[in-house]
Amino acid sequence: MEAAECIVIVGAGIAGLTTALGLHRLGIRSLVLESSDELRTTGFAFSTWPNAWRALDAVGIGDSLRLEHERLFRLKTYSTISGTETSNREFAEQGKTQSSDSLSSVGFETRCIQRKNLLETLARELPSGTIRYSSKVVSIEESGHLKLVHLADGSILKAKVLIGCDGLNSAVAKWLGFNKPVYSGRSAIRGCVSYSEGHGLDPNFMQFFGRGVRFGVIPCDDTTVYWFFTFSPSSQDHKEMEDDPAKMKQFVLSRLGKVPDHVRGVIERSEPRNTIMSPLRYRRPWEVAWGNISKGTVCVAGDAFHPMTPDLGQGGCSALEDGVVLARCLGQALIHNSNNNKLTAEDERKHIEAGLENYARERRWRGFELITTAFMVGYIQQSDGKVLSFMRDRILATFLAGRLISIAAYDCGKLNSS
Repeated sequence: MEAAECIVIVGAGIAGLTTALGLHRLGIRSLVLESSDELRTTGFAFSTWPNAWRALDAVGIGDSLRLEHERLFRLKTYSTISGTETSNREFAEQGKTQSSDSLSSVGFETRCIQRKNLLETLARELPSGTIRYSSKVVSIEESGHLKLVHLADGSILKAKVLIGCDGLNSAVAKWLGFNKPVYSGRSAIRGCVSYSEGHGLDPNFMQFFGRGVRFGVIPCDDTTVYWFFTFSPSSQDHKEMEDDPAKMKQFVLSRLGKVPDHVRGVIERSEPRNTIMSPLRYRRPWEVAWGNISKGTVCVAGDAFHPMTPDLGQGGCSALEDGVVLARCLGQALIHNSNNNKLTAEDERKHIEAGLENYARERRWRGFELITTAFMVGYIQQSDGKVLSFMRDRILATFLAGRLISIAAYDCGKLNSS
């Protein structure tokens, strides 16, 4: 069975749904293909920095998410070797929003969003039928100006525009010529804890470094706390913990070092079913610098484009940026087409290609910067060497915190540039 669609987006993750919602806000329909039978919420939560909130406001869902997630006011870092605080940085006011009806009154806004809440909010704003579940892409081929998207159920979609937001193992990225993301030599264990009586933690982002590990504890709201732990595992570590969340939890507890009791208590309270482990992969930055982010009427966004290590907390944030920029660039091309009935199919294709090239041009060096900075920050923060550990805790802690904040000051702009 064959069907024709103007815009097909592969993957109902953050990038895919943000792109679809951005296009919808501009009056443009798209179809989102999701391989699973429901929204996937692996990862529990993620930090949302000011750049993410600008993107969320651009697609019109920022205020509803603010109501559900606690505002964070400080970034604190600690040494797990000495137990001392190495940096304490306030998320200072860096300009106020101009909208009097917005709940964002301070420029540098930081919260920890539960992934499930974000995806459900994005999906809820889309027209019924936009997301097609249980639709796994198995191959892509060209047919003139169209792309034939073959699905596992045997059906074929003819697409004028194909957008890959299908994550680390992206079929669309492979079609564009990208290699698979490479293993960084590090892994992450993540968890989420619920306190029915309230967790009582201050609204701060707390990070801890020392002896080859990096971990953090972040409140999402009054009752929910997200935590992460990154480390360089041995083959034995992986073998012992693979598919055993209880052993993951015990491993984390054994490596915490000198931390406050209330921080250790977060990990101790974690339930195994709310604990996952995954290898950290990234795309080599020179592939982003020179690769085909777009080719013809095909492009990639989110982790299909620029997978990175989580050391800046920018994976989800940059996916939101991608969605807004892509919707804007593609929208400008398609709206121009709809206003010009004299365009031939060839002219229409050229306008779409130009729109995607504008997107690639705008996002290429942002992706390059994020990947390289995240990798280097992670290398320094997780170092176990005596000299680098000393420099990190005594000299570089404030600089690294400042770098994280400066990266987050990026503005992807509005959906409509006019």
